[in-house]
Amino acid sequence: MMEEGIGAWISVESLRWPLTIAYLGLICLISLYGLHRYWLVYLFRKNLKNRKRPMSRYEDLPKVTVQLPMFNEFAVVERIIDAACEIDYPKSKLQIQVLDDSTDDSKLIAEARCQYWQERGIDIQYIHRTDRTGYKAGALSAAMPQCTGELVAIFDADFVPPKNFLKRTVNFFTDPELGMVQTKWGHINRDDSLLTKGQAIFLDGHFIIEHTARNRSGAWINFNGTAGIWRKQAIADGGGWQHDTLTEDVDLSYRTQLAGWKFLFLPWLTCPAELPPEINSFKSQQHRWTKGSIQTALKLLPRVLKAPVSWKIKTEAFFHLTSPMVYLYITLLAILFYPAIYVNLNAFEDQRILGILVGMSFFALGTISGTVFYIVSQKVQRRSAWSTLIQVPILMAIGIGIALNNAIACLEALVGYETPFIRTPKYNVPGLNSDTPPSEKPSKQKLGVIPIPTLKRSICLLEIGLGVYMLECIRMSLIYDSTVVSLPFLALFASGYLYVGLSSLWVHVQAWKDARRPLPAAAT
Repeated sequence: MMEEGIGAWISVESLRWPLTIAYLGLICLISLYGLHRYWLVYLFRKNLKNRKRPMSRYEDLPKVTVQLPMFNEFAVVERIIDAACEIDYPKSKLQIQVLDDSTDDSKLIAEARCQYWQERGIDIQYIHRTDRTGYKAGALSAAMPQCTGELVAIFDADFVPPKNFLKRTVNFFTDPELGMVQTKWGHINRDDSLLTKGQAIFLDGHFIIEHTARNRSGAWINFNGTAGIWRKQAIADGGGWQHDTLTEDVDLSYRTQLAGWKFLFLPWLTCPAELPPEINSFKSQQHRWTKGSIQTALKLLPRVLKAPVSWKIKTEAFFHLTSPMVYLYITLLAILFYPAIYVNLNAFEDQRILGILVGMSFFALGTISGTVFYIVSQKVQRRSAWSTLIQVPILMAIGIGIALNNAIACLEALVGYETPFIRTPKYNVPGLNSDTPPSEKPSKQKLGVIPIPTLKRSICLLEIGLGVYMLECIRMSLIYDSTVVSLPFLALFASGYLYVGLSSLWVHVQAWKDARRPLPAAAT
């Protein structure tokens, strides 16, 4: 019995230091990106009053092409085409291209809407591809030979560009070195649910803090795929649209800036859009953005680091393109919780005060930095800091909950596993909440509510499994007094994984029920 006890003790002790190194290593990596968030907030505050103005104004406005890439956008196709055609700009200087790869009846709606506006004097082209090579990037590239504008504005189908969009952006291109102007995304359905509120704050942090901090401090930013306007020559100099990553926008942005073009972000010009109101659509979008960012890092980061540009640009490019790796670090950290508690991990057991100080430092870097980051992004928009503070635990839970989904995206990018470009379903949310008779509303199948087939159902089961695993970690931490301090973190991880996993499973179950429900009989 004594030999068995000694053997168990030796086994536990043999795990202690490898676990300590792995555990603290992951916390250090997460904290490094947390520290960088503080730096972005500092740069944002420092450059807050640095409002950019056009170098001059055009006497003769340049011709602009507005491109509307879309694929099976039944719910929003009319809205985006109408909004583009109603932009306040001289008709003789405006060309609109509807780049439609649709395979459903939405292509008939789009073509009919284009004909409607053609009859009213708008120069609008309907370009339909039957071969979806390159997906969105392929559609944009294929349309460039027919593009007559000196400038090219791009809007995804779920956006609603304001009428004055072009008149508030084109004059910035009087700067001959400017290649692209990006505007801030607005959120039509921001207050619909906890999920959409969380997404809105996430995106506000990216646009208001990250973009402003980087752009105003002289670092590089990226085109966000929509709600921006390019100089056509800059696209060509950057090598044109390429589809070897899932984020063709980030890819082209870095190639264009490597070619010497400057970018500009306008935080005060907002282009409204809708947020994915359903969890699987949100996860699909996050998977694509995460994987595409890592793909772009693998493709271009070595070139950026070797380029004759400042270390400030190189450092920000590194943090920008590799930041999704935090999701992988969080997932690995979560997996290590149980063995860390089991061996009663305490790297500073002989210096308890030092251990507490180190723990508090990591907490401030890895957790509080996110709180500061998002509160500042809301306060500058005159939103309540207290209201945002109350929502922070929800934000963190959602961020942790999608960590597994995004960690898989990181791994797929790192090993070179190819997956198709999965569009985010569009819903035309205000229309769904209206008094439109049910018979006139688009069906769930047309809206894209049914989960994306390539989104593996097993992921939501793994998320639920991780949530249960976190509950067991909570139980274990209550047994050991030295680990009880980790309870708030464990509760956050458990709630995040269970919320995301169960929400995803619910959508799958509803889809299964819809698929089994008989179609209504046709009217006679």
